[in-house]
Amino acid sequence: MSASPSFVPGLQALPGDMDHSADESGLLEGSDVGSQKERVVTEEEWLQKWEMGNIGFHKEHRHPLLQKYLDVLLNGRSGLRIFFPLCGKAVEMKWLADMGHSVVGVELSEQAVKDFFSEHSLPYCEEPVPEISGGKLFQSTSGNISLYCCNIYDLSSSIVGKFDGVWDRGALVAVNPRDRQRYASLMINLVEKNSSYLLVTVSYDPNKHKGPPFYVPESEIKSLFGNCCEIKCLEKVDDFSEKHRQWGLDYFLEVLYLLKFVA
Repeated sequence: MSASPSFVPGLQALPGDMDHSADESGLLEGSDVGSQKERVVTEEEWLQKWEMGNIGFHKEHRHPLLQKYLDVLLNGRSGLRIFFPLCGKAVEMKWLADMGHSVVGVELSEQAVKDFFSEHSLPYCEEPVPEISGGKLFQSTSGNISLYCCNIYDLSSSIVGKFDGVWDRGALVAVNPRDRQRYASLMINLVEKNSSYLLVTVSYDPNKHKGPPFYVPESEIKSLFGNCCEIKCLEKVDDFSEKHRQWGLDYFLEVLYLLKFVA
Protein backbone atom coordinates (compact mmCIF):
# COMPACT_ATOMS: atom_id res chain seq x y z
CA MET A 1 0.00 0.00 0.00
CA SER A 2 1.23 3.49 -0.78
CA ALA A 3 0.87 6.46 1.53
CA SER A 4 1.13 8.80 -1.44
CA PRO A 5 -1.85 11.08 -2.10
CA SER A 6 -3.19 8.76 -4.79
CA PHE A 7 -6.93 8.43 -5.19
CA VAL A 8 -8.73 6.04 -2.87
CA PRO A 9 -12.40 5.18 -3.47
CA GLY A 10 -14.63 6.93 -0.96
CA LEU A 11 -12.07 9.61 -0.17
CA GLN A 12 -12.33 13.17 -1.33
CA ALA A 13 -9.32 15.23 -0.37
CA LEU A 14 -9.88 18.93 -0.08
CA PRO A 15 -8.17 21.52 -2.23
CA GLY A 16 -6.91 24.40 -0.16
CA ASP A 17 -9.69 26.84 -0.98
CA MET A 18 -12.35 24.30 -0.02
CA ASP A 19 -10.88 23.32 3.31
CA HIS A 20 -13.50 24.38 5.83
CA SER A 21 -11.34 23.35 8.75
CA ALA A 22 -11.51 26.21 11.20
CA ASP A 23 -8.38 24.83 12.82
CA GLU A 24 -6.50 26.68 10.11
CA SER A 25 -7.97 30.08 10.91
CA GLY A 26 -8.29 29.54 14.62
CA LEU A 27 -11.95 30.53 14.52
CA LEU A 28 -13.11 27.46 16.41
CA GLU A 29 -10.14 27.02 18.71
CA GLY A 30 -11.82 26.73 22.10
CA SER A 31 -15.32 27.45 20.80
CA ASP A 32 -16.34 24.05 22.14
CA VAL A 33 -15.82 25.35 25.67
CA GLY A 34 -19.43 26.38 26.04
CA SER A 35 -21.12 23.99 23.67
CA GLN A 36 -19.34 20.67 24.23
CA LYS A 37 -16.88 20.88 27.11
CA GLU A 38 -19.41 19.80 29.75
CA ARG A 39 -21.23 17.27 27.58
CA VAL A 40 -21.35 13.82 29.16
CA VAL A 41 -22.51 10.61 27.52
CA THR A 42 -22.99 7.89 30.13
CA GLU A 43 -22.06 4.22 29.84
CA GLU A 44 -25.77 3.41 29.92
CA GLU A 45 -26.38 5.62 26.91
CA TRP A 46 -23.64 3.88 24.90
CA LEU A 47 -24.98 0.46 25.86
CA GLN A 48 -28.47 1.54 24.85
CA LYS A 49 -27.18 2.63 21.43
CA TRP A 50 -26.00 -0.95 20.82
CA GLU A 51 -29.19 -2.47 22.22
CA MET A 52 -31.37 -0.25 20.01
CA GLY A 53 -29.18 -0.68 16.95
CA ASN A 54 -28.49 3.06 16.94
CA ILE A 55 -24.93 2.54 15.73
CA GLY A 56 -24.53 4.89 12.80
CA PHE A 57 -20.90 5.25 13.88
CA HIS A 58 -20.20 1.63 12.86
CA LYS A 59 -18.84 1.17 9.36
CA GLU A 60 -19.58 -2.02 7.45
CA HIS A 61 -16.50 -1.68 5.25
CA ARG A 62 -12.83 -1.09 5.91
CA HIS A 63 -12.02 2.55 6.45
CA PRO A 64 -10.50 4.09 3.30
CA LEU A 65 -7.94 6.06 5.32
CA LEU A 66 -6.65 2.94 7.05
CA GLN A 67 -6.37 1.19 3.70
CA LYS A 68 -4.53 4.14 2.22
CA TYR A 69 -2.13 4.67 5.11
CA LEU A 70 -1.71 1.08 6.25
CA ASP A 71 2.00 1.17 5.44
CA VAL A 72 2.38 4.19 7.69
CA LEU A 73 0.88 2.23 10.58
CA LEU A 74 2.89 -0.92 9.94
CA ASN A 75 6.11 0.83 8.89
CA GLY A 76 7.38 -2.30 7.15
CA ARG A 77 6.93 -4.45 10.24
CA SER A 78 5.13 -7.76 10.59
CA GLY A 79 3.56 -9.56 13.54
CA LEU A 80 2.64 -6.35 15.36
CA ARG A 81 0.41 -5.91 18.40
CA ILE A 82 -2.25 -3.42 17.30
CA PHE A 83 -4.73 -1.76 19.65
CA PHE A 84 -8.29 -0.73 18.81
CA PRO A 85 -9.65 1.52 21.59
CA LEU A 86 -13.45 1.58 21.91
CA CYS A 87 -13.46 -0.97 19.12
CA GLY A 88 -17.15 -1.78 18.77
CA LYS A 89 -17.28 -4.48 16.10
CA ALA A 90 -14.79 -2.80 13.75
CA VAL A 91 -14.28 -4.93 10.65
CA GLU A 92 -10.66 -3.80 10.36
CA MET A 93 -9.75 -5.98 13.36
CA LYS A 94 -10.20 -9.19 11.39
CA TRP A 95 -8.49 -7.66 8.36
CA LEU A 96 -5.33 -6.92 10.35
CA ALA A 97 -5.47 -10.22 12.22
CA ASP A 98 -5.67 -12.05 8.88
CA MET A 99 -2.41 -10.32 7.93
CA GLY A 100 -0.71 -11.97 10.87
CA HIS A 101 -0.93 -9.19 13.43
CA SER A 102 -2.19 -9.60 16.97
CA VAL A 103 -5.23 -7.40 17.55
CA VAL A 104 -6.43 -6.24 20.95
CA GLY A 105 -9.56 -4.17 21.43
CA VAL A 106 -11.56 -2.79 24.31
CA GLU A 107 -15.29 -2.22 24.19
CA LEU A 108 -17.94 -1.45 26.79
CA SER A 109 -20.75 -3.33 25.02
CA GLU A 110 -20.70 -7.11 25.31
CA GLN A 111 -23.24 -7.24 22.51
CA ALA A 112 -20.82 -5.43 20.19
CA VAL A 113 -18.04 -7.87 21.01
CA LYS A 114 -20.21 -10.94 20.49
CA ASP A 115 -21.60 -9.46 17.27
CA PHE A 116 -18.05 -9.06 15.96
CA PHE A 117 -17.23 -12.73 16.41
CA SER A 118 -20.58 -13.99 15.11
CA GLU A 119 -20.62 -11.73 12.05
CA HIS A 120 -17.17 -12.98 11.06
CA SER A 121 -17.98 -16.60 11.98
CA LEU A 122 -15.05 -16.67 14.40
CA PRO A 123 -15.11 -19.18 17.25
CA TYR A 124 -14.03 -17.66 20.55
CA CYS A 125 -13.66 -18.36 24.22
CA GLU A 126 -14.74 -16.12 27.08
CA GLU A 127 -13.09 -15.73 30.46
CA PRO A 128 -13.12 -13.25 33.32
CA VAL A 129 -10.36 -10.70 33.78
CA PRO A 130 -9.25 -11.11 37.41
CA GLU A 131 -7.82 -7.58 37.65
CA ILE A 132 -11.08 -5.94 36.48
CA SER A 133 -14.31 -6.29 38.41
CA GLY A 134 -16.91 -7.58 35.97
CA GLY A 135 -14.41 -7.47 33.12
CA LYS A 136 -14.43 -10.18 30.45
CA LEU A 137 -11.95 -11.25 27.80
CA PHE A 138 -13.26 -12.62 24.52
CA GLN A 139 -10.51 -14.27 22.52
CA SER A 140 -10.63 -15.95 19.13
CA THR A 141 -9.64 -19.60 19.32
CA SER A 142 -6.85 -18.75 16.90
CA GLY A 143 -5.55 -16.47 19.62
CA ASN A 144 -4.83 -13.43 17.46
CA ILE A 145 -7.90 -11.35 18.38
CA SER A 146 -8.47 -10.44 22.03
CA LEU A 147 -11.34 -8.14 22.96
CA TYR A 148 -11.73 -6.85 26.50
CA CYS A 149 -15.26 -6.03 27.56
CA CYS A 150 -14.93 -3.36 30.24
CA ASN A 151 -14.49 0.35 30.81
CA ILE A 152 -11.37 1.42 28.93
CA TYR A 153 -10.02 3.19 32.02
CA ASP A 154 -9.85 -0.17 33.81
CA LEU A 155 -7.11 -1.25 31.41
CA SER A 156 -3.40 -0.90 32.07
CA SER A 157 -0.22 -2.14 30.46
CA SER A 158 0.08 -4.73 33.23
CA ILE A 159 -3.16 -6.28 31.96
CA VAL A 160 -2.93 -5.88 28.18
CA GLY A 161 0.77 -5.24 27.61
CA LYS A 162 2.02 -2.58 25.20
CA PHE A 163 1.31 -2.01 21.53
CA ASP A 164 3.28 -1.36 18.35
CA GLY A 165 0.40 0.40 16.64
CA VAL A 166 -2.98 1.98 17.34
CA TRP A 167 -5.97 2.58 15.07
CA ASP A 168 -8.11 5.22 16.81
CA ARG A 169 -11.22 5.89 14.79
CA GLY A 170 -14.37 6.81 16.70
CA ALA A 171 -12.56 6.59 20.03
CA LEU A 172 -11.00 9.88 21.08
CA VAL A 173 -13.92 11.67 19.40
CA ALA A 174 -16.36 9.60 21.48
CA VAL A 175 -14.68 10.21 24.82
CA ASN A 176 -16.39 12.81 26.99
CA PRO A 177 -14.41 16.04 26.54
CA ARG A 178 -13.61 16.29 30.24
CA ASP A 179 -11.99 12.81 30.07
CA ARG A 180 -9.64 13.45 27.16
CA GLN A 181 -6.56 13.99 29.28
CA ARG A 182 -7.23 10.75 31.13
CA TYR A 183 -7.73 8.95 27.83
CA ALA A 184 -4.55 10.35 26.31
CA SER A 185 -2.51 9.45 29.38
CA LEU A 186 -3.74 5.87 29.17
CA MET A 187 -2.95 5.61 25.47
CA ILE A 188 0.54 7.01 26.00
CA ASN A 189 1.15 4.36 28.66
CA LEU A 190 -0.06 1.57 26.37
CA VAL A 191 2.25 2.17 23.41
CA GLU A 192 5.80 1.04 22.83
CA LYS A 193 8.53 3.43 21.86
CA ASN A 194 8.73 3.80 18.08
CA SER A 195 5.05 2.89 17.75
CA SER A 196 2.73 4.45 15.17
CA TYR A 197 -0.68 5.75 16.19
CA LEU A 198 -3.21 6.63 13.49
CA LEU A 199 -5.82 8.98 14.94
CA VAL A 200 -8.99 10.00 13.12
CA THR A 201 -10.76 13.09 14.43
CA VAL A 202 -13.68 15.03 13.04
CA SER A 203 -13.99 18.72 12.31
CA TYR A 204 -17.26 20.67 12.21
CA ASP A 205 -18.85 23.66 13.93
CA PRO A 206 -19.35 22.44 17.54
CA ASN A 207 -21.86 25.21 18.16
CA LYS A 208 -24.24 23.46 15.77
CA HIS A 209 -24.00 19.88 17.08
CA LYS A 210 -23.53 18.68 20.65
CA GLY A 211 -21.73 15.44 19.79
CA PRO A 212 -20.67 12.70 19.88
CA PRO A 213 -18.64 12.50 17.79
CA PHE A 214 -16.99 15.49 19.42
CA TYR A 215 -14.94 18.13 17.66
CA VAL A 216 -11.30 17.90 18.74
CA PRO A 217 -9.16 20.76 17.39
CA GLU A 218 -5.57 20.23 16.31
CA SER A 219 -4.40 22.44 19.16
CA GLU A 220 -5.86 19.96 21.64
CA ILE A 221 -4.22 17.00 19.89
CA LYS A 222 -0.92 18.81 20.36
CA SER A 223 -1.74 19.59 23.99
CA LEU A 224 -2.69 15.97 24.75
CA PHE A 225 0.11 14.18 22.91
CA GLY A 226 2.70 16.73 21.86
CA ASN A 227 5.08 16.19 24.76
CA CYS A 228 5.77 12.58 23.89
CA CYS A 229 5.35 12.16 20.16
CA GLU A 230 5.70 13.77 16.77
CA ILE A 231 2.33 14.78 15.33
CA LYS A 232 1.62 15.06 11.63
CA CYS A 233 -1.69 15.73 9.92
CA LEU A 234 -1.77 13.29 7.00
CA GLU A 235 -5.06 14.15 5.34
CA LYS A 236 -8.37 15.96 5.69
CA VAL A 237 -11.33 14.37 3.95
CA ASP A 238 -14.76 15.75 3.19
CA ASP A 239 -17.12 13.25 4.84
CA PHE A 240 -20.25 15.41 4.73
CA SER A 241 -23.49 13.48 4.25
CA GLU A 242 -27.23 13.93 4.59
CA LYS A 243 -26.95 12.76 8.21
CA HIS A 244 -24.69 15.70 8.99
CA ARG A 245 -27.05 18.07 7.21
CA GLN A 246 -29.84 16.82 9.47
CA TRP A 247 -27.61 17.59 12.44
CA GLY A 248 -27.65 21.18 11.25
CA LEU A 249 -24.07 21.18 9.98
CA ASP A 250 -22.67 22.83 6.88
CA TYR A 251 -19.50 20.75 6.67
CA PHE A 252 -18.00 17.65 8.29
CA LEU A 253 -14.41 16.55 7.84
CA GLU A 254 -12.46 13.52 8.91
CA VAL A 255 -8.91 14.46 9.86
CA LEU A 256 -6.18 11.82 10.01
CA TYR A 257 -3.12 12.32 12.20
CA LEU A 258 0.00 10.24 12.62
CA LEU A 259 1.31 10.22 16.16
CA LYS A 260 4.84 8.88 16.08
CA PHE A 261 6.18 7.90 19.49
CA VAL A 262 9.92 8.30 19.48
CA ALA A 263 12.45 6.42 21.57
